[in-house]
Amino acid sequence: MFSLNRLSVYSLRQFICNPQRRMGYISLKDVTVNRVMAPHELKIELTDTEEKICGLLDKCRDYLQAEKRMSTTCRIAGGWVRDKLLGSQSNDLDVALSDIMGLAFAEHLAEFSKSQGIEVGTIGKIAQNPDQSKHLETATFKMFGLEIDLVNLRSEEYASNSRIPSGVTFGTPLQDALRRDMTINALFYDVHTRTVEDFTEKGLDDLRDGIIRTPLPPRETFLDDPLRIIRCIRFASRFGFQFVPELEKAVKDPEIQEALVSKVARERAGMELSKMMKGRDPNHAVSLIHELSLFDSIFSVIPDDIIATFSQPTSAKINSLKATSILKLLLSSNASTGLPQLHPTLTSAVCEDPTCKDRLYLAATLTPYLGVTYKDKKQREYPAVSYVIRESLKLGTQNHYLDGIPALFSASDILKNPNLNHEKFKESSERVAIGLMLREKAVHNVNTGSHWTSSLLFSLVQELIPCCKNIEEGLEVSAASEKITTYNNLVRRIEELGLTTVVDAKTLLDGREVISLLNAKAGPWTGTVLARVIQWQLEHPEGSKDECSRWLKEQHSSGSIVIEEPEPSSKRPRIHR
Repeated sequence: MFSLNRLSVYSLRQFICNPQRRMGYISLKDVTVNRVMAPHELKIELTDTEEKICGLLDKCRDYLQAEKRMSTTCRIAGGWVRDKLLGSQSNDLDVALSDIMGLAFAEHLAEFSKSQGIEVGTIGKIAQNPDQSKHLETATFKMFGLEIDLVNLRSEEYASNSRIPSGVTFGTPLQDALRRDMTINALFYDVHTRTVEDFTEKGLDDLRDGIIRTPLPPRETFLDDPLRIIRCIRFASRFGFQFVPELEKAVKDPEIQEALVSKVARERAGMELSKMMKGRDPNHAVSLIHELSLFDSIFSVIPDDIIATFSQPTSAKINSLKATSILKLLLSSNASTGLPQLHPTLTSAVCEDPTCKDRLYLAATLTPYLGVTYKDKKQREYPAVSYVIRESLKLGTQNHYLDGIPALFSASDILKNPNLNHEKFKESSERVAIGLMLREKAVHNVNTGSHWTSSLLFSLVQELIPCCKNIEEGLEVSAASEKITTYNNLVRRIEELGLTTVVDAKTLLDGREVISLLNAKAGPWTGTVLARVIQWQLEHPEGSKDECSRWLKEQHSSGSIVIEEPEPSSKRPRIHR
């Protein structure tokens, strides 16, 4: 007879119920996809400010009807209705109007508000801009501290070769609802009756059931505007909702995938993708992209002449999902994975820098481009990931995407296999070797948002990919544990050696002081000597400026530091223009 304590019983249950872990693997499939649950009763509760706004819109409608014989209905549309029904607050008030343009109503509303002693902010006009999904003129202003957009209900017609409507006319609430991307985004709130209107007759049920569905047949919806595909993925990952089968079938249609490439401006695709990376579950978004075979249509929109210059083929597309799944696992606080707990310092930048997590997830998503370079027309070589971010996604340096992600890629090559017994840590003193590695610009540079801790974390993600045969089988625990332990040991050693702040330390001597001490003229040699000064500082953490100056003079006198004087200007060849 024997007894089991509670911990042993728990461990045995995990052993029995998780066959992957029992076999020495941790599955990465559908790692914690949490659905946002709708309240039992779907209703909208207005804040005091929203109550004032709805009351004013209602009174203004009545005034226009009685005094100016103008008839309209004010409905709050889209995201505000969805979020309020889910129990979340929203500051995104889009008011859809029947039978009147947004700007005209805004001017009447401003006049009426003034008569009621209420000041309305300056009315702005957002001109029609189809490339930015502004298909009709929109009025915008601030009331009671909230931004409000006013636009008329509309019906749209599309040409076969563009996602921009070829015709936009006044529409009924039903027509306006049917032209929207998803049923859950096609709900209205009538400010006069204070009721939710579901003209598709599916929106409320889909919100309750966690369903992503298009108001019209998905093929028609997506061929009209293929950007809606990416938006469906974004909202599915945001709320943990499921696609209906007909939607998945439509997205996999080659004609629709081609339309996603040919009809959607890359800026719009990049904007939606950036929102996914900032969302509550970027890994789920990447998982859906792979399930729907959309990786190439989103991330590989690259001209053939550029691809022809690639230094090597990209790696398997599944590495994208492997990387984001591993990153999610590492960032999870769940200690029951069977892997060593990640050293907390490795995730410190994620906690301190609000842009760090988004950048890491996008970098992980673009893993297939790791190590690949391309050449421009002048045969200059650049990382292929830079082209993807700049041209395929049209993302710039916001969130340090364009400058920070190529740096992460470079850093992963510098930091890989950081075993303290490796020769690279024994060529000079250990403190110097580690300190110089952390000071590499790709590893740590405030100007690109690079922090040595997040660079190490990304490098670890890349080293764990070979430990994952496939998503279903997941990570091989023994090999993954060894990698994580190696990185944890490095971080502990960095802290023991007092190197956590050395990445930002300035040289004890600046360039002018070095030039003066060595009685020389400025030249390319200055940077080399300053690098030697940093090495000395790493070897002598308690060293003073005077001690460093004496050492530098001794090194110069002994010939260990050689200064190459610049050529006299008279001997330089003249360039005739």
